Amino acid sequence: MKISTEQSELSGEVSVPGSKSHTIRALLLAAMSDGVCKISNPLPSEDCLSTFKALPLIGAQADAKPKLWTVYGAGENLHLPNDVVNVGNSGSLLYFLSPIAATFSGWSVFTGDASIRKRPVHHVVDALSQLGANACTSVPGTSTCPLLIQGPISAKNKITTSGTVSSQYISGLMMAALLLKGTLQIELTDPKETPYLTMTQKWLESVGARVHISADFKHIEVEGPVKIKAFDTTIPSDWEAVAFPLVAALITNSDITIKDIDGSGTQGDDAIVGVLTSLGADIVWDKEAKTLRVRGLKKSSNGIGRLSTENLPGKELHVNLSGYPDAICAVAAIACFTEGTVYIEDISVCRRKETDRIKVLHEELAKLGAVTEEGEDYFVIHGHSPVRVDGSANPEFSLHGASVESYKDHRVAMALACMGLALGKKEKIVVNDAECCAVSFPDFFKVMGGIGAKFYEEHAE
Repeated sequence: MKISTEQSELSGEVSVPGSKSHTIRALLLAAMSDGVCKISNPLPSEDCLSTFKALPLIGAQADAKPKLWTVYGAGENLHLPNDVVNVGNSGSLLYFLSPIAATFSGWSVFTGDASIRKRPVHHVVDALSQLGANACTSVPGTSTCPLLIQGPISAKNKITTSGTVSSQYISGLMMAALLLKGTLQIELTDPKETPYLTMTQKWLESVGARVHISADFKHIEVEGPVKIKAFDTTIPSDWEAVAFPLVAALITNSDITIKDIDGSGTQGDDAIVGVLTSLGADIVWDKEAKTLRVRGLKKSSNGIGRLSTENLPGKELHVNLSGYPDAICAVAAIACFTEGTVYIEDISVCRRKETDRIKVLHEELAKLGAVTEEGEDYFVIHGHSPVRVDGSANPEFSLHGASVESYKDHRVAMALACMGLALGKKEKIVVNDAECCAVSFPDFFKVMGGIGAKFYEEHAE
């Protein structure tokens, strides 16, 4: 699907979907529970649906109604996956479920779509091997799926791993510890994406587990086994999804309210609010009402809404995204509309997501006239605001329309599409393979259209 954009002004209220990270954790823990669990406001995205469909493979059952999923936990009947686990495009499912499967005797096989079969699993192989599993990739000399695992693993050995490739397999090991006898100890030499480890810790503690994570995240202990009782939960809104209407409003003449905002602190991506306000963004977060009011350009409180790095040290923004690397696409997009230089740092993990996001952003933003630099673990944007300090048009702002590739990466697609809403009247961005947004934000274009975003599907002649 090709989506074209048009200059837009956004207004009204909008709700974003539930959190993917919370939904997948809830599903797997519910599958491990002994009883019936009800999950309200789950995210019905492709990744979450892949997890939903995988539950029967380990002995659980589930049914879905709008806004409510019910999981009939397997409890003591939880077992080795009885078929090949195809995770689709979900790295979370791959890295979470493979350690859980490794707690059982026998072989399990994990694979996925073309994108998943390019993502590394050598760190999973190494970690599970340290715990006594026989783990390998099916193709000799490769470090990607299909992944083969023969369990069972044991908590007797301590794991030492870097944690740089991803935090997801660490969360998977923490969940697997609930099925093991003894205390699983994990040593991380260079932990990344640490807010997600805290999220997993809170989930495990909510089902009765004893978890300890050191202040520097280098030492983790999880005591098992734990018999999980049935639970009901409501999935909070997804900050990774909040980022896109937030950015779209700030770069257009807009005034919107994003509802049902998660203020629990369990999603590291909420740090984007502080990043954007440091640039002068007009954002009001009412934690009691669970809303974000976002005003951009002429609709901002000062009637100008200029974003700039001029009040920051060295007149540059340095933002470390190691804790929430999925924000790279949204931050890069808004940096193109910011006066000054933005350095996005400590993001080597972004090269191992659905795409090499550093490389893709460098190439696709260049098509729009943006000036960027890429490094192994950093990305630099030399941006310009469309308005001067006095609110007049800035002649140095030169972004323009183009046909761009999403590379079937949902966050790349949403970021590029939002940028198209803020260009000149005669400019448009055409995003190819835009249907991939459904991976994390089903009906993204319809939802955004409800607050005035002009997105159009282009049909082949």
